[in-house]
Amino acid sequence: MTEKTGVARRSSFYTAMRILPQEKRQAMYEIYGFCRAVDDIADDCAGAREARRQELQAWRDDIDAIYAGRSDKHPNLAWAIRRYDLKREDFLAIIDGMEMDVVQDIRGPDRPTFDLYCDRVACAVGRLSTQVFGLDRKTGEALADHLGRALQTTNILRDLDEDAGFGRLYLPADALAKAGIASRDPAKVLAHPALGAAAQILVAEARFRFEKARETMKACPRATVRAPRLMAAVYRMILDRLARRGFAPPRAKVSAPRLAVLFVLVREML
Repeated sequence: MTEKTGVARRSSFYTAMRILPQEKRQAMYEIYGFCRAVDDIADDCAGAREARRQELQAWRDDIDAIYAGRSDKHPNLAWAIRRYDLKREDFLAIIDGMEMDVVQDIRGPDRPTFDLYCDRVACAVGRLSTQVFGLDRKTGEALADHLGRALQTTNILRDLDEDAGFGRLYLPADALAKAGIASRDPAKVLAHPALGAAAQILVAEARFRFEKARETMKACPRATVRAPRLMAAVYRMILDRLARRGFAPPRAKVSAPRLAVLFVLVREML
């Protein structure tokens, strides 16, 4: 899908990051820029798969160079890494997640593959982000896991048709099987009358993860979780609107209401 990573859509991300102090905001923009770069490589379906794998490998080499002290190519990203002690493994995990889309089109993945994909493209972004926000590592990893999976699952449900245009279907095989859907062909699955039943399984999973993220953030100093609280609130709105809309075709595009987002933004800033 065009927006795989846990930082999600540009508008939602930038709205959330505006409430951070300038230095933290700049670090998050550097992380976002990296995520967008590798995401664009994965979604460049006009390019040959091997060529895209080589481009992702070039990013691995660039990340390795930064951690080896050679940061001329990406000095601002190198600054963010040093300033907030960001982990090399998380950057490489994000690249590995993008490569999963390059090697082959994901269609009805088994649960271990689905979980691995979500960890790489969403939770790893969360782990980098919570370092910038100022959470201790253990709490940050818990929040990244819960909120990253909640955001990613919401993205998957929102972008079903867009992903199908890329030949991809991220709904996990066990959810499809429980709904009685045998096909893994994106077009056939999206036209199946039981699609809603499969999607509702993921709606319930996302709601559970949002609640666990809320519990985690409730125990944190408010200033450290303003941005993730805003992201969670916006994406919970999107999830609820998706559930109300349903998943039968035609599926109207869903987004969070502007006034509701503004209300949450003001609340968090105050």
